[in-house]
Amino acid sequence: MIDNLADLAIFAKVVELNSFSDAARSLKLSKSAVSKQVARLEERLGAQLLQRTTRRLVLTETGRIVLTHAQRVLAEADAAEIAVQSLYTAPRGRLRVNLPLSFGIGHIAPLMPDFLALCPELHVDLSFSDRQIDLLEEDVDLAIRIGDLRDSSLVARRLAPARTVFCTAPSYLRKAGVPLKPGDLRQHECLIYSYLAAPEDWPVIDESGAPGTVRVSGRLHANNGDVLRLAALAGHGIARLPSFIVGADLAAGSLVPVLEAFTPPPLGIYAVYPAQRYLTPKVRAFIDFLAERFGTRPPWDCVWLDTVGDKIA
Repeated sequence: MIDNLADLAIFAKVVELNSFSDAARSLKLSKSAVSKQVARLEERLGAQLLQRTTRRLVLTETGRIVLTHAQRVLAEADAAEIAVQSLYTAPRGRLRVNLPLSFGIGHIAPLMPDFLALCPELHVDLSFSDRQIDLLEEDVDLAIRIGDLRDSSLVARRLAPARTVFCTAPSYLRKAGVPLKPGDLRQHECLIYSYLAAPEDWPVIDESGAPGTVRVSGRLHANNGDVLRLAALAGHGIARLPSFIVGADLAAGSLVPVLEAFTPPPLGIYAVYPAQRYLTPKVRAFIDFLAERFGTRPPWDCVWLDTVGDKIA
């Protein structure tokens, strides 16, 4: 197919300039190479396309038909090249993004009107799921992922820290007491996020300052953090939740942090996309937009940390 297109392009150039020599100079080929490719096209089609005289070239009836189609095909090829190049100069086309449910609805969906205003030629298709999908298999341009990244085939850019907080309602602490060290969690009702490999093993910094885990238990398991937040607000137990879900509650005092000295360092919120040679402007624009809006001290942390100081900043 590629050879056919090249032969058609050479044939059209010969007709345009009415000369094999001039076509060769224009295409930076030898005259013999041009003649051979036109002859190859004629052989493939089984028909003569040009009648050669000492003064000029005359198209045969078949040649006129072939020229009409060649011009149309070459124009489409040029249009395709322009269209592809345009994808790498400005954000346009369709951007497919996969988002974690709570974070996507709470912190990315509200930003979409501003992003769409910045990129008027872009169409955005958002899907929400806490399941880690295969981006290539599901034809997704970009995903937002939180925590440890395991898929080495993806390119990742960190957008913001992801702070996790042990927290509960003041009413629960009045009833059950305040845990003072990580091991105390074993005696408490814990609200467990089930969409993890080991949901009942909570990461902590132990009393020696080393990373560790505590095995917890509780009557409520859920694969959505907002459900656990509501249970914590109602005083049903201690939750381990990201600050992007509970930051406003912590600022308001309706939830209070516990075991702050034993909370592991923040993880990350990442934009991930398939490794490829070229990063399209639509993907780059979305990543840059989110990085600018979130930063190292994202809005959901500011509202909370500004009320309690930087104890776990």
